[in-house]
Amino acid sequence: MSRVLHAIARWCFGHRWLVVAVWLLVLVAGAVGAKASGGTLDNTFTIPGSQSQQALNQVQRDFPAAAGTSAQLVFRATDGTTLASPANSAAITRTLAAAARAPQVVAVVSPQTSHLITPDGKTGIATVEYQVPTSGVRPASVTVLTDVSAAANSPTLTVSAGGQALSAKAASTETSEITGLVIALVVLMVTLGSLLAAGMPLITAISGVAAAILGLRGLAAVASISNTAVTLAIMIGLAVGIDYALFIITRHRAQLAAGLDAAESAAMAVGTAGTAVVFAGCTVIIAMAALSVVGIPFLTVMGLAAAGTVLLAVLIAITLVPAAFGVAGARLRPRPGSRAARVAERTARAADAHAAADPAGGPRPTFGARWLAGVVKRPVLALAGSVVVLLALAVPALSLSLALPDNGYAAQGSTQRTAFDTVSADFGPGFNGPLLVLANLGHPSSAAAATRSAGAVAAELKSFPGVAAVAAPKLDAAGNAAMIQVVPTTAPSASATASLVTGIRGQAGAIERATGASVAVTGTTAINVDVSAKLSAALVPFAAIVVGLSLLLLMVVFRSFLVPVKAAAGFLFSIAASFGATVAVFQWGWLANLLGVPATGPIVSFLPIIVIAVLFGLAMDYEVFLATRIREDYVHGGDPRRAIVTGGGASARVVTAAAVIMTSIFASFVLPDDPVIKPIAFALAIGVACDALLVRMTAVPAVLALAGRGAWYVPKWLDRVLPNLDVEGASLRERSATLEPQVREPALPRRTGTGS
Repeated sequence: MSRVLHAIARWCFGHRWLVVAVWLLVLVAGAVGAKASGGTLDNTFTIPGSQSQQALNQVQRDFPAAAGTSAQLVFRATDGTTLASPANSAAITRTLAAAARAPQVVAVVSPQTSHLITPDGKTGIATVEYQVPTSGVRPASVTVLTDVSAAANSPTLTVSAGGQALSAKAASTETSEITGLVIALVVLMVTLGSLLAAGMPLITAISGVAAAILGLRGLAAVASISNTAVTLAIMIGLAVGIDYALFIITRHRAQLAAGLDAAESAAMAVGTAGTAVVFAGCTVIIAMAALSVVGIPFLTVMGLAAAGTVLLAVLIAITLVPAAFGVAGARLRPRPGSRAARVAERTARAADAHAAADPAGGPRPTFGARWLAGVVKRPVLALAGSVVVLLALAVPALSLSLALPDNGYAAQGSTQRTAFDTVSADFGPGFNGPLLVLANLGHPSSAAAATRSAGAVAAELKSFPGVAAVAAPKLDAAGNAAMIQVVPTTAPSASATASLVTGIRGQAGAIERATGASVAVTGTTAINVDVSAKLSAALVPFAAIVVGLSLLLLMVVFRSFLVPVKAAAGFLFSIAASFGATVAVFQWGWLANLLGVPATGPIVSFLPIIVIAVLFGLAMDYEVFLATRIREDYVHGGDPRRAIVTGGGASARVVTAAAVIMTSIFASFVLPDDPVIKPIAFALAIGVACDALLVRMTAVPAVLALAGRGAWYVPKWLDRVLPNLDVEGASLRERSATLEPQVREPALPRRTGTGS
């Protein structure tokens, strides 16, 4: 693989302007395609094959008036008045008339007509009906409705717009993207010591993300793509795009500082560090694409969107980055005597075991090398300390509760949150997410018989614990089915609501024997319950697939039994710590005010699977970049403990910088009040920080130090069977033996074999 990448990079360096032009053409074509397609983002959750989805499909077919989504206008009288007060009554009439004229609205049902008025006459709910699903409501239509509600506020009346139609309103992430990029630029400047070098990873990463987002916008015309999928793609694309370019440019500048020709240095950097980038990128792509096996279209699109963005980041790293090296030429070479030159020289010479072991005889060891030397000196203490911290962070994960967010998780002060809280306080939390029960009545002999049968079903439903109210049944045109609205006593995301859904389904047979009608529970709340249940059931099998994949891939890369096992174990510790910290903040409320968490409650149900998939790939990034250099020094030098210091020290600085950049980018996405992205970004930020600093930089070298030569043992027969991916670029180092001595990386006497 390294030879192929070497050749690709050499060609891209030599044809730099052609490569740049091709990528610019890709961006232009993507922009034109996105504009011409006219696609819109779709936040609809569906779960094919489930009872709720099948019943919803029938509701949309047999009850066209109820097929669309709806919004709420919540009126509350203040200052001692009621809704019937003359001024308030007139304002309500004007508001309902204006809402009826809003785009896409087909009907408005007043509080008096729906009988949704509190006994004291102070609060009422009007229903605004659309004949399109939530995903079909245009943002402009939502804006008109919220403007209508805001205009109706007066000293004696407050009006807020809420309901399902507003639940898909996504928060802007532009501030997060800018914040993350600024932090990344600062870290890159400190790491690379050059504005030109620091800007290069940012430009290439932004190019990859732009191409991905334009592609997703274009595909939105023919596929259901959510705001969350786009935001996740931006978040992951920026993080890996910057990190992958950083890994390669660091190697390139170190080789330039050692005197290597710019063209050969670019090719060698891509052939070595780029090989690890390709492997690491493939692990992220495979993990994200594996989300499609869960069988939920919303999650499949999220996974494939993120996987495609990472693929673009990898392609840019091995083509556009070396082309950019060609454009920059010798200007990327650190100036002699500058801090950047000293850093690059130190990185280039970090593989010299004698210099690292004896600082007086060579360049001063890096902080990473000194840290690893401390870990190697006291491996038991380092391992125990890191495990204790990770376990402490993981404890809250034992209380993990999953659900999909509703408007109760919207930002405080937003119109949908105000409407949600008002309805919960004055009517009951269940009115924010009623269930729909579809009763198939068979073929009643008359309309009266159909009405009696539907009424009997409604009476049965009233007897269930946790039911606050049951609306009068609505018959379809043929009189063969009835739709019954059931209001729970608990909020849509509460576990008790999920239990009510399960209870009604569990008693469907008894209801049919008593009434002759078969029933199915559907509606947005029931679909969300089904999505959460399916995701919870898929969590353990998915994690097992990911961990098994990591064991297999790392065994091929490192030709070792212990390295894959400790890498997978470290990954599980990082996941547990990430989940625990997320539960503590978003479910228990620790530091919630500091982080701007608008409401605490169950964790968004697809967070665990998303975080497992993303963190797996990122953890393998750090494992590959650290462990390959450690194994390289061990194979060449033969001393396993010294190789941890010298090999790990050669990569520690760039791995630490990459972790800081990735953590900062994820953390910046915690800022917006998006109930879906906020906890996912927090979980990824904590997971990356724990994995890079506690696992890869502390626990992993401690285990390697304790295992000694046994860490790199693999039977000879298995060594012959396993494919040689040459992630370390050994074939290129053999080739570099023909170059001038001053441009080769220092190396210890070469050992043959695998170290077994």
